Amino acid sequence: MVPRSLAVGHQYSSLGTQPILCGSIPGLVPKQLRFCRNYVEIMPSVAEGVKIGIQECQHQFRGRRWNCTTINDNLAIFGPVLDKATRESAFVHAIASAGVAFAVTRSCAEGSATICGCDTRHKGPPGDGWKWGGCSEDVEFGSMVSREFADARENRPDARSAMNRHNNEAGRTSINDHMHLKCKCHGLSGSCEVKTCWWSQPDFRVIGDYLKDKYDSASEMVVEKHRESRGWVETLRPKYTFFKPPTERDLVYYENSPNFCEPNPETGSFGTRDRACNLTSHGIDGCDLLCCGRGHNTRTERRKEKCHCIFHWCCYVSCQECVRVYDVHTCK
Repeated sequence: MVPRSLAVGHQYSSLGTQPILCGSIPGLVPKQLRFCRNYVEIMPSVAEGVKIGIQECQHQFRGRRWNCTTINDNLAIFGPVLDKATRESAFVHAIASAGVAFAVTRSCAEGSATICGCDTRHKGPPGDGWKWGGCSEDVEFGSMVSREFADARENRPDARSAMNRHNNEAGRTSINDHMHLKCKCHGLSGSCEVKTCWWSQPDFRVIGDYLKDKYDSASEMVVEKHRESRGWVETLRPKYTFFKPPTERDLVYYENSPNFCEPNPETGSFGTRDRACNLTSHGIDGCDLLCCGRGHNTRTERRKEKCHCIFHWCCYVSCQECVRVYDVHTCK
């Protein structure tokens, strides 16, 4: 099964610019279709959330063999890569679910929808020198929307649905765990006689960095089958009992990833030929590892850049244009 539940990608790019006809959105299962019709005014935020999730995935994996490449005009926008229950699939589900929760929460706080708004359930009394004010972002509502929409497809009693539900929830939990107080000072001449504070989401890059760490330390699982009253059910258990079992905040997977070195239409690998690599790095973005031992080519590029910039009072900056020469290294 190709996970399409969060693939609100290129084909939905117009969701925020025109009235939404839920029946015209490809790939929705009946429960998602009902959700769309009931919450049509927040569907642009759902689409925006998946978009920022994809963008963050591409940032986090920009220097790796698999760089979160998407495919135009395809319901499965990552291609066959997500067919397997790999670390990559785990990360994509987590970051996309987090993106939906994040975007819906932010949109509600900005007053973009009538069915949601600020969180009025402040957690605890005010502190010394500050009081509650502003608009606390309602991450519980955003997470509910993400859960209802993203998990609608994951209702089968098999291992893949269990894995996807777990990783979706891990993504949403990361938002809640990183909520923080943001404050504003009030008083004469900017003094801080009184502060008003509210709960705010972090920058989404913080979530991306956090989930990338979870990807690197993801827990490998094995599939177990057992019979229940509804029939055979698949569950997951840790493969290695001497490691600490995964928590709700960890990512899980149960199939190994391809090496992504060579193009392979069956796995969705595009290979790494012609990818830019870092000659001085010993990490995965370095030419040795990224190019999979095939070596690299080097060429020079001349780039026009602004230089010798001067600030003039008041108030503009003037710059000269310089041509700089760079070495660009690409995989053979």
